[in-house]
Amino acid sequence: MEPRPNGELRTASAGGLSSRDAATRLARDGGNVLPTPQPTPLWRRIATQLRDPLVLVLLAAAGFTLATTDFTDAAVILLVIAVNTTVGVLQEIKAERAITALSALTAPAARVVRDGRQREVPAADLVPDDLLILAEGDVVPADARLVESVALLVDEAALTGESAPVDKFLAATGVDSASSAVVSAGTVVVRGRGRAVITATGAASAMGRIAAMMVTSPGRTPLQRRLAGVGRQLAVGALLLCGLVLALGLLRGQPLQLMIVTAISLVVAAVPESLPAVVTLSLALGARRMTARHAVIRRLPAVETLGSVTILATDKTGTLTEGTMVVRQLWTPHGNASVSGFGFAPDGQIHRDGENIVADQAGDQAPDLVELMRAAVLCSDASLRAPSPDNDDWLAVGDPTEAALLTAGGKLGIDVDALHRASPRHAEAPFDSERKRMSTAHQLAAGRVWIICKGAPESLLQPAIITDHSDVLRQATDRADTLAREGYRVLAVAQAERDTVPGDAAGYEHGLRLLGLVAILDPARASAATTIAACRDAGITPVLITGDHPATATAIATELHIIDAGDTAVDCRTTDPGPAATRGVRVFARATPQQKVAIIDALRAAGEVVAMTGDGVNDGPALHRADIGVAMGKRGTEVARQAADLVLADDELATVVAAAQEGRRVYANIRRFLLYALSGGAAEIAVMLIGPFVGLPLPLLPAQILWINLLTHGLPGLAMGSEPADPDAMRKPPRPPAETVLGAGLWQRVLRVAAVIVAVTIGVGAWAHTTDRPWQTLTFLALGLTQLAVALGSRARPGTAANPMLFAAVGAALLLQLAAIYAPPLRELLGTEPVAATDLLIVTAVSALGFAAIRLDRRIHSTPPPPAELGTPIRKSN
Repeated sequence: MEPRPNGELRTASAGGLSSRDAATRLARDGGNVLPTPQPTPLWRRIATQLRDPLVLVLLAAAGFTLATTDFTDAAVILLVIAVNTTVGVLQEIKAERAITALSALTAPAARVVRDGRQREVPAADLVPDDLLILAEGDVVPADARLVESVALLVDEAALTGESAPVDKFLAATGVDSASSAVVSAGTVVVRGRGRAVITATGAASAMGRIAAMMVTSPGRTPLQRRLAGVGRQLAVGALLLCGLVLALGLLRGQPLQLMIVTAISLVVAAVPESLPAVVTLSLALGARRMTARHAVIRRLPAVETLGSVTILATDKTGTLTEGTMVVRQLWTPHGNASVSGFGFAPDGQIHRDGENIVADQAGDQAPDLVELMRAAVLCSDASLRAPSPDNDDWLAVGDPTEAALLTAGGKLGIDVDALHRASPRHAEAPFDSERKRMSTAHQLAAGRVWIICKGAPESLLQPAIITDHSDVLRQATDRADTLAREGYRVLAVAQAERDTVPGDAAGYEHGLRLLGLVAILDPARASAATTIAACRDAGITPVLITGDHPATATAIATELHIIDAGDTAVDCRTTDPGPAATRGVRVFARATPQQKVAIIDALRAAGEVVAMTGDGVNDGPALHRADIGVAMGKRGTEVARQAADLVLADDELATVVAAAQEGRRVYANIRRFLLYALSGGAAEIAVMLIGPFVGLPLPLLPAQILWINLLTHGLPGLAMGSEPADPDAMRKPPRPPAETVLGAGLWQRVLRVAAVIVAVTIGVGAWAHTTDRPWQTLTFLALGLTQLAVALGSRARPGTAANPMLFAAVGAALLLQLAAIYAPPLRELLGTEPVAATDLLIVTAVSALGFAAIRLDRRIHSTPPPPAELGTPIRKSN
């Protein structure tokens, strides 16, 4: 029979389940295994790549060219499709393997009582009603209800976002709190011990229910949606225009077969068949740069998505903060002191009145602080583990809050081991949730006993416990309230000397002298403020969504300038967060996983492009629902990593800003290529339409159209995907979410540049025709050279050596264009004639107008408005 703390005997848990009953339930219910994502079949990956609208247009063009026995061009088009598909599939497989290699969150084994004996079983074999044994350091393998609890403290940060561990206990009345007497799968025991009866496993557990919110397939990224629209527009427009060319040619008496081949050639020319390859190359280069910066791209389009983000929604614990508790403020009746440093390493400084307190002189400089921290260190059960060959960081063993006290003591020069040897603990009154205090008794010289008590200020700062003057108590209470409002977790510490060890808690906790207050928090990451400022400069609005306390969330958000001083967080327990999100609220506290999803959905419905960063199980559904989910790789849970599109292997939030810059570079290069390719394609169609009206019956032969298309859209187009980022990319606002890829004046730029290409080409052709020169060859030459000049003028950083690939690509294309005129085999294939050197120089000089046109157009093109200022509310969709 297992006695409960309140004296009641629980017959059902005396020996736990029998082995036979456990085996029966395991076979019936399937145990504790969460649904595991299955590998995507290769054929499905390929089909996903081929469903892209532009690829479908290319497949149709390839079919047309095969139908007309133009096998050369068909082979080129099919090669582009094959390369695009292969690169996309390989990147997805590589990312999936990298994620699979990350460790799983769930506990591999658990201790249970079966057949009256304690045994260790695989976590996957647990079933409801198993009696679970919990001890310090255990990962809870299933949801369970406590039947025994001794000083049990559980870290629920991964599940709830609460940065401080939570006490778990049984109420003395026998009526257990809904949350205090239950433990959830995936949480970690940091102190104490307990026994619990399993209530839910696998998909029925809290973690399983959260995982079930992520079963929907991810939607298309903004880039995919924009390119799909462009693909449809180009397909319809190209078919209509080429149909018009076919009809006009037939009306002029041109042969049917010639005009059909010409129309098909124009379809291929009008569709930028290199666009998928350019997109893939740009994304792959961005992914490679991200990998070098310790980020794993799970879906290739996610590289670009961050560039279009308007809202960066972020979790707090472990994302904006270090994820470790640190002492930041000390108070004694003699004054305040601040503490610097990060993590559990005893590195940092104690500052008081503008001076640093030197560790080996702290006893003389600040005896009150040393006395405070000596007592706090002794009245703690945690320990610190120094760096080892297997781990570079100091680690906390036990309650991280108490570990923070040891770290602060080390900064004051306190030798923890020597202190424990000099003042060994003889007895204690353990912490419990009703007293909210912990007291210990330590041996002193001459047989005296040193009593130390630490606990919540509201429970300790009472005249019945503290003998200090009422003014001291009032000062301490006021200071504790101020620190609590600033988001700190505050502990009060008091002491006394006695002749004997008290017999109960009441004997410990009276007649004590107040030593001071210790304020602890999970500090903001060193890079967090810079990252948030960079987001502001880029016009991205940061939004904090956390399961932590409103005061803590407000303090961190104010420190990082997510909100202004005086603004407060929305408490999701009392306010519906969905409507609040569209009103410009930027901090949400006590948010459940369902409420985080509601906030993301509301922002997306308002027209925002949302990135969500997080590391906990409770962040998983929101990561999955956002336009792009970004998970932490080191401290992130498996649920968060599987839900994310981008995993930060080094947990460095600044990588998100770097990824946003990469995304903007990718998008800028795609638009750069579209301007170049569409202006060339439009010019080719316009030349075919206008030529007959100026005396050029058939300005270009079908083979010549395809040759120009191959040269201009091939190597130069691909090289444009390697163009560097604009230096001012992160000082401009993100593009409007509703803007198409051809928006922001790109259509107008296409038409302006195309008009110059047409004018040069038609002008050269008309001049050659009237002067009895080989006008078709010179028209062919002018059209190709002018487009190559446009390619050179499209560089992001003209006048520099950036992207030498583009110079090489244009040079190779130029040589091939000249070979088409002077090499006999190509002349016969393309129907060209050699031209005189003077004619070649004239056409080359005139074609340089393409370079001048694109540079001038860039100057006259309107610049976007400046980024939003700090404090600007979230933009609302019309």
